[in-house]
Amino acid sequence: DEFISSPPRKTVRFGGTLTEILLKYEKGDTTDFELLKHQLSDPDIKDAQIINWLHEFRASVAYLTKELGQLVNILLKLPWLRRSREVVEEYLGFLGNLVSAQTVHLRPCLRMIVAQFVPPRITIREDDVDISDSDDDDENISANFDTCHRALQTVARYVPSTPQFLMPILVEFFPFINKSERTLECYVHNLLRVSVYLPTLRLQILELIIEKLLKLDVSTPQQDIEDAEETANNCASEEKSTEEGLFDMEEDEDRKGSKAVSPNIERMAHPLAERLDILMTILFSYIRDVCHVDGKLDISNTKDLYRDLVSVFDKLILPTHASCHVQYFMFYICSFKLGLAEAFLDHLWKKLQDPNNPSVIRQTAGSYIGSFLARAKFIPVVTVKACLDLLVNWLHKYIDNQDKGANAYCDVALHGPFYSTCQAVFYTLIFRHKQLLDGNLRKGLSYLQSLNFERIVMCQLNPLKICIPSVVNLFAAITRKYQLVFCYTIIERNNRQFIPVVRSGTGGDLVQTCTNPLDSFFPFDPYILKRSKKTIDPMYQFWEELSAEDLEDLKKPIKKGTSEDEDDDFLKGETPQNDGVVEIAPNSYESNTRSPVSSIGSPADCYVPYPL
Repeated sequence: DEFISSPPRKTVRFGGTLTEILLKYEKGDTTDFELLKHQLSDPDIKDAQIINWLHEFRASVAYLTKELGQLVNILLKLPWLRRSREVVEEYLGFLGNLVSAQTVHLRPCLRMIVAQFVPPRITIREDDVDISDSDDDDENISANFDTCHRALQTVARYVPSTPQFLMPILVEFFPFINKSERTLECYVHNLLRVSVYLPTLRLQILELIIEKLLKLDVSTPQQDIEDAEETANNCASEEKSTEEGLFDMEEDEDRKGSKAVSPNIERMAHPLAERLDILMTILFSYIRDVCHVDGKLDISNTKDLYRDLVSVFDKLILPTHASCHVQYFMFYICSFKLGLAEAFLDHLWKKLQDPNNPSVIRQTAGSYIGSFLARAKFIPVVTVKACLDLLVNWLHKYIDNQDKGANAYCDVALHGPFYSTCQAVFYTLIFRHKQLLDGNLRKGLSYLQSLNFERIVMCQLNPLKICIPSVVNLFAAITRKYQLVFCYTIIERNNRQFIPVVRSGTGGDLVQTCTNPLDSFFPFDPYILKRSKKTIDPMYQFWEELSAEDLEDLKKPIKKGTSEDEDDDFLKGETPQNDGVVEIAPNSYESNTRSPVSSIGSPADCYVPYPL
């Protein structure tokens, strides 16, 4: 009964051999040809049938010319990936034969493979609205991706020009940012896998991925991400308090004892930030895996990848204003070896001092130097000193040249790179002054005095008027404490001369005070994406907010005439532990990871009272 009720296996074939069918089609007899297309398009086609057909097609690829493109497209739509191993192997053999004999079909073959770089799409409709997206429950998805890469490698082996035809297809198939996180994650992961076995495409693939990440990054300002997190936390707290009110005390205690960790604790509340977080995690993992072989840093691989990443940085990151997270791929790779960090600083330095570069690029390079020196734990004091020497000497030469000219006045448009460099120096000193003075106070002070900050601050270009107030105030407090320069007279004069800008709009006149005339930003402000920040945090120096005692201490200048030992005791005993500079202790960054919006992640815009 079971045999009678079961449907027969589809092994029946019509129309003779494949060669006969194709020859008839060439002579104008299309009946068998249409029947062949119908059989190949059957959604219920069996594995045995596919294998038989593919075996015949492999022997007849010479007939599959451009005119039979429609038949080839049907073959490329066969559901071969989710079939038996025999079908997969036969199909891979067919692809190799097809592209080697008929390169005209190379693009359709590549498009078919790349289309499989995302999870299969499932159709979902709600209220007549199509909300279809990827199927995340496919257990074989990893094995399917492996097979796709085998197929692509097979094609590339037979057709050496595959990379130049493949790249435009990879660009075309990149999912939109509103697709599911899983779709974007799979596609980016597969692109990076392609770059491993097709190394000639690595630079272009990295450019493509980082360009898409950059669009995500600038679409999600840091303030929006923080607002979304705050709203989500408030909603969670309200739900928790409402839920707890439904139970009595005993039940509440039981629930507290068996409470599990929320599975969404690492999810970002902002949907675009969630996508960016996942993709940045993948990018960091790729950088780590390429640079390390068997757990050890491979210098050759690391240098090659560094060159590619610097090229992408110059092309995409440096001209982009106020990106928050994507630029951290340079921060991360530089942490592997001091030589890379120094090479990156040298690269930025050349950008800054080159007068042939646009002013905005030079200013941004200055911002990157200051932020990198201040935030990177892996940069030692000796490198900080070397960079400060370069920057300060350049500033003094710039002042020398301007003192003799007609442009020796405060103007951002004329002297943007100068002001950006000043801010980089001030910012670095705020974060690093304790390390610069550590161990031997007298020697440290002698070094800082040799930088001659007084000449920079007092020059006619008036950098204290242009730099961000939060940086100026802390720089003034620190330099006064160590009697390097007295800035408050200039700050007061600048404040008296400052004229608010009145802008007319549809809502009436608006009085604005421009506190950032440089339109500068600190590229390595705190990283706030939950998953990927785990990679960055161990090598990152966080800002410690100044306590009231710190502010009071900054108002007291150090005493002259003390011995070196007394100086050291003074630093160890009387200076508060967090005196405005991040401590090197591992737990120092846990106390505060969020900087005020007013200073865009820089030290808080604190007010240190002027001494009387």
